[in-house]
Amino acid sequence: MITRQDLKQLQSLVKVPALSILLPTHRSFPENKQDPILVKNLIDEAKTRLAEEFSNRELEPLLQRLDALASQIDYPHTLDGLALFVSHDFAKLYYLPFSVPARVVIDQTFATRDLVYGMHRAQRYWVLLVSQASTRLLAGTGETLEEVQDKDFPMQMTGPAATAPIPYDADSSYVDDRHRRFFQQVDRALATYMQDEPLPLIVGGVTRQISFFREVSGHAQLIAGTLEGNFDKAAVHELVPQVWPIVQSVRQAQQDEALQQLENAMNTRNVVSTLGEAWRLAHEGRGKRLLVEKSYHMAAVLTEDGEFKQVEQVGGVEVMDDAVDELIEAVLAKGGTVTLMDDGKLAVHQQVALILRY
Repeated sequence: MITRQDLKQLQSLVKVPALSILLPTHRSFPENKQDPILVKNLIDEAKTRLAEEFSNRELEPLLQRLDALASQIDYPHTLDGLALFVSHDFAKLYYLPFSVPARVVIDQTFATRDLVYGMHRAQRYWVLLVSQASTRLLAGTGETLEEVQDKDFPMQMTGPAATAPIPYDADSSYVDDRHRRFFQQVDRALATYMQDEPLPLIVGGVTRQISFFREVSGHAQLIAGTLEGNFDKAAVHELVPQVWPIVQSVRQAQQDEALQQLENAMNTRNVVSTLGEAWRLAHEGRGKRLLVEKSYHMAAVLTEDGEFKQVEQVGGVEVMDDAVDELIEAVLAKGGTVTLMDDGKLAVHQQVALILRY
């Protein structure tokens, strides 16, 4: 699953040609039988277009990486979308828990906008399963969980504190201190992810270890709920039924809080409710919190006087494929927050409302 850190890495890479292949995929049979065909067609399109601009010698390393990457696709376990990014010295694929339009982009940077939009539209969160034997971190997007497996996680207690036998006469404070030090280490590793994206955090584990983590963590205020039990060997798919009710309660609480803020802002006339006005004020840095219905999309062009004009056809550099997502990005870029609302919640606000800082 793609994270903000992944996006930052992709957006930082500048190497011509940078090839991006995106497509919708399917989670179940028989619909997923068409996925390999679409991948092949898009790869063929990419190779044809590359050959028109570059020589065979220039393309050879990139094409080798592309073919190798395509061979790694695990079609029986795809999600709702797939993204392949390839350059001469980089190749990576992502299974996406949201759909993306099928397209091939050849540019000097990778095409990440569809990924950014997809991440905006889904409820995202972290699940941390604390354990002395194996502390695990999972990234959540909607009802999809994917385990983080990198240099930090899963994390096991190591070093003398873990391997040395506990003295027979040691009191409980000695054992407790060992756990506290370990969970401080876990919290420092978690901070790497949280610093870019302080998402809601669900913590699982035995009661005593959850308590130790709460005690030492700098992220305790982000804990949205807990799961009691030993999850050292739990399969990821087994966790979803336990996690999802907590996520839904988080989402409901976020919406309730946002609606209360909106009501307060309306009383002080500190809110705008048209897309064009929200766009202008967001770019001025005045957007504090954007509320937008989750299914609200609009293709539009920006007129000379700064107003939005809705269009039916997407495509072309002057057309915003989705002006709503452009607005979301503008609010976030200026330090504001975004809350996605259930459809119909903002009917009196034309599906979007921007609470202003001043």
